[in-house]
Amino acid sequence: MKRKRITAKKLKIGIAAAFMLFGFSSVSAQQQISLQEAIKQALQNKAEAKKAALQIKKAEYKIDEARAGALPQISATAGVTYNPIIQESLLEFGGEKIRAQLGQPWSSTASVQVQQAIFDQRVFTGLKAAKSTREFYVLNAQLTNEQIIENVATAYYQVFVQEENLKAVEASYANTEKTRNVIKSLVDNGLAKAIDLDRTNVQLTNIGSNKQSLINSVELSKNALKFYMGIPISTDIELEEKTIEPKPELIASTVNLDERTEVKVLNKNRELLVFNKKATEAYLYPTVSLVGNYGWGATGAKFPLTNGLNNGVLWSDYSAIGLNVNIPIFTGGATKAKINQAEIDIQDLDQDIQNTQLQLSLDYKNAVTNMENALINIESMQDNVGLAERVQKNTQSNYQYGLATLTEVLDAENALTQAKQNYANALLDYKQAEIKLIKAKGELNTLQNP
Repeated sequence: MKRKRITAKKLKIGIAAAFMLFGFSSVSAQQQISLQEAIKQALQNKAEAKKAALQIKKAEYKIDEARAGALPQISATAGVTYNPIIQESLLEFGGEKIRAQLGQPWSSTASVQVQQAIFDQRVFTGLKAAKSTREFYVLNAQLTNEQIIENVATAYYQVFVQEENLKAVEASYANTEKTRNVIKSLVDNGLAKAIDLDRTNVQLTNIGSNKQSLINSVELSKNALKFYMGIPISTDIELEEKTIEPKPELIASTVNLDERTEVKVLNKNRELLVFNKKATEAYLYPTVSLVGNYGWGATGAKFPLTNGLNNGVLWSDYSAIGLNVNIPIFTGGATKAKINQAEIDIQDLDQDIQNTQLQLSLDYKNAVTNMENALINIESMQDNVGLAERVQKNTQSNYQYGLATLTEVLDAENALTQAKQNYANALLDYKQAEIKLIKAKGELNTLQNP
């Protein structure tokens, strides 16, 4: 019995010495990327952002198109006609009837026409609507950018937490591997039981399996981040070394939900629907336009473009100036029906705006609640890590003096690893709650600033 106690004591002293001699360190040689850099690349590379910018450019052309309706419209026409058979007409002179051909085999015309709208309610309404369309696409692009920022930030911190979990497991694997090596040496020298080595190997295998699973999770999370950044999946990235600092002050600040981009987009869309209704109502108004034309024509028995009066071809110019007024009187109720449809579209969107405001209010309240719970959970998990570290150190010390078993040492190591992972997951929950709260306040663009 005495020999067993001495052997066990030597075993525990050897393990304790191993824990003190070896440490865990990691060095990253890869280029690090910050959240701000990830967001910047996403806004530059993602197809959604590029398409939103194209829509803004398209809206500029819509403004040009609408403006063209208020500018003079100029057109020119030209043509040459050959009449192989000229129709005869019956003429009566002094009671005598005569058959005669009225016309010439060849005729040619060239004219220019200018038309200027003086009053057309549809043109003026369309110009206002085109400008609002551009503002709509600008807001829509802003909303798209905010969605990209949210996706990138969420994916970024998903990678961060997975890496923190991996670090905790790698540290546990390293410590357990050192313990296994010490026990193996003692077993080889007849100073420890083989079952202790087997139990440690089982523990090491389990940790290794968890480690490999986390390595895969980190890779998958990075791939998702690279997708949201709009960079090739084959690109190697490494997150910036940075700690997560809770910001409880975010809860105390005020919020104006009417400033949310979602509401602004809907309100601008409503403005466009109002313009659409006014444009439809414009069909009830008269239109007034000024028209002027000038032309030059020729008729004769020969090809007119190379002949003149000497060869029987008469060339002469002509012009006209007129004022056109179009007054709609009765359309069978079609215009009124279109106006009513446009009004229904506005009322339908009003319901969407109201529902969106309620949803945003709910999101804000939930975001505040989740933020409060996340802050409490972080503090609790952080205290738990400290407690688990003290338990592990005390257990190792007790094992050195024969006051704890190998099972207790391994359990303490597992508990510390689990506590660190729980803390990392609490950090992820906090960052997700923080991002949701920042979004609920309409301040996602602040994540672009360091």
